[in-house]
Amino acid sequence: MKPKKVLIMGAAGRDFHNFNVFFRNNVSYNVVCFTAEQIPDIAGRKYPRELAGKMYPKGIPIYPESELKNLIEKHKIEMTVLAYSDISYHNVMHKSSIVNAAGSDFVFMGTNSTMLRSRKPIISICAVRTGCGKSQTTRRISSILKGLGKRVVIVRHPMPYGDLKKQICQRFAEFGDLYRHECTIEEREEYEQHMRNGFVVYAGVDYGKILKEAEKEADVIIWDGGNNDTPFYRSDLSIVVADPHRPGHGVRYYPGETNLRLADIIVINKENTSDRKSINMVVDNVRKTNPAAKIIHANSIVEVGDPGKIKGKRVLVIEDGPTLTHGEMSYGAGWVAAKKFGARAAVRPENYAVGSIKQAYKKYPHIKNILPALGYGRKQIRELKETINKTPCDTVVIGTPMDLAELINIRKPSVYVTYHLREKGKPDLEDVVKNFLRKTKA
Repeated sequence: MKPKKVLIMGAAGRDFHNFNVFFRNNVSYNVVCFTAEQIPDIAGRKYPRELAGKMYPKGIPIYPESELKNLIEKHKIEMTVLAYSDISYHNVMHKSSIVNAAGSDFVFMGTNSTMLRSRKPIISICAVRTGCGKSQTTRRISSILKGLGKRVVIVRHPMPYGDLKKQICQRFAEFGDLYRHECTIEEREEYEQHMRNGFVVYAGVDYGKILKEAEKEADVIIWDGGNNDTPFYRSDLSIVVADPHRPGHGVRYYPGETNLRLADIIVINKENTSDRKSINMVVDNVRKTNPAAKIIHANSIVEVGDPGKIKGKRVLVIEDGPTLTHGEMSYGAGWVAAKKFGARAAVRPENYAVGSIKQAYKKYPHIKNILPALGYGRKQIRELKETINKTPCDTVVIGTPMDLAELINIRKPSVYVTYHLREKGKPDLEDVVKNFLRKTKA
């Protein structure tokens, strides 16, 4: 039989992983191409032969998803695999209709086909949507484990937006590694704080190789998820974060609901800035979807070093890019800090945006008085810098996971917003971790 012709739809993350663990060296399938969406400048590259394997000596081309219909018809694609990490059910079926009308089957891959097993205990931190607070939850779990004397390695969901051949398996242990690997803003946001807390972080493209390296130096491995994707590794403890600011989203987005159903523990975060009705809606959805999961209620505590730089000032608020864009939030920790510490007004940066930053406001019209920290490449980082420095304000409020002022020369006063998870009541995450260690004898 001829191998089945396959196209994989994604955004340089889940798509590559699914290929590596299921399709690479699988003679029953011929992956003709990938398509890319959501992240700029992914299309036009090739998945290199060093990663693609012996069946693909010329590598595999990556096309814009806008060419999806034509690619299916031109190459007579028989199976199209959706490998996204944050998409509404409405858009899932819209894409399915395009694929089916072009003649191809539309396929999702399950956990048995895509999760790798480890020799070491795995705790996964995932979410039902982008921007729920996975990173602060991961920091909380890693600090608990460290306090209990465990060697912890954090494996981060992929963000391979550069030269894929150089990003097969990346290890981050000191800040020079961020420059050596030419990290984007999004990568630095996710790695820096873990490194400041003394943890080694792995990321890249080939998560089989990454797992083998991480196992060499860890008692416990933490999977630090991206967006609302499911883990690449089989979890011994699954912790999933939900956001009452988007209370119904946990059962309306793919693959967030999959995470909800896999969870052992649901952390309902940001309750201090939400309302009781929304919190109850999240609880109801959890109880209907995964009644066996334990719920932990938590606050997200926002702090700044110098609140006086905000009080009474006209501020420019900068937030984590993915949380605002495909996460569909209209604000984040920076906005909360601006309100909490008495900003007089927030300026509207859209009027001063340039290049791809200006285009982002057209693509995501729900973003109003906030600047998304988009920086997927050097050009976009320059455009972000120009937008910041053109926007008239007294203070820049930086609500991104990393302090942008360390990377960009901001020519005006700035404050960096930090935020951390604080559980409410018992059991808390320390109780959960101690129980996990007893069971696994890690």
